[in-house]
Amino acid sequence: MAAVPTTTDGNGEPVPQRLLAAATRLFADRGYDRTSVQEIVETAGVTKGALYHYFGSKEDLLQEVYARVLRLQQERLDSFADADAPVERRVRDAAADVVVTTIDNLDDAAIFFRSMHHLSPEKNRQVRAERRRYHERFRALIEEGQQTGVFSTATPADLVVDYHFGSVHHLSTWYRPDGPLTPQQVADHLADLLLRALRP
Repeated sequence: MAAVPTTTDGNGEPVPQRLLAAATRLFADRGYDRTSVQEIVETAGVTKGALYHYFGSKEDLLQEVYARVLRLQQERLDSFADADAPVERRVRDAAADVVVTTIDNLDDAAIFFRSMHHLSPEKNRQVRAERRRYHERFRALIEEGQQTGVFSTATPADLVVDYHFGSVHHLSTWYRPDGPLTPQQVADHLADLLLRALRP
């Protein structure tokens, strides 16, 4: 899905962002299936015509809630992977960053994993393809470290990736902003666990 356009309303606030913010809040509070298009447009203060102009359907909104996080994380992973730094540093930075960006967008992640089954098969495939692209880039970093002898080859790179992202995908079930750990502290702990598992 293409990036959300930035056309603004009379108050100068981007209409697509208003719709996404309203949908995210309602989906998180009430659930995707119990939220109507009418409730979304009323909360956003726009017309149904505006929603259908930018998103086409409520399902498109659900897809975009998660797709925007994936785009952000892919851009950041690409920048870490392409950096001029030792592979161990690049892996740690990427591993920590996906934790922080997931916590920063916890409602989006929770909504998506709770409601992904509402997507059509085609949209589901699109999102899975984007997630796979992210995981493959992350796996390539692990493989680079294994091929150069920095990381152990005892565990296949695919399993290493599944191990880390299993933890990331469960953040929405237990992390609380008022808990004892900041997002960065959680990220540091999980990234360090990953690196300890990778070291020869």
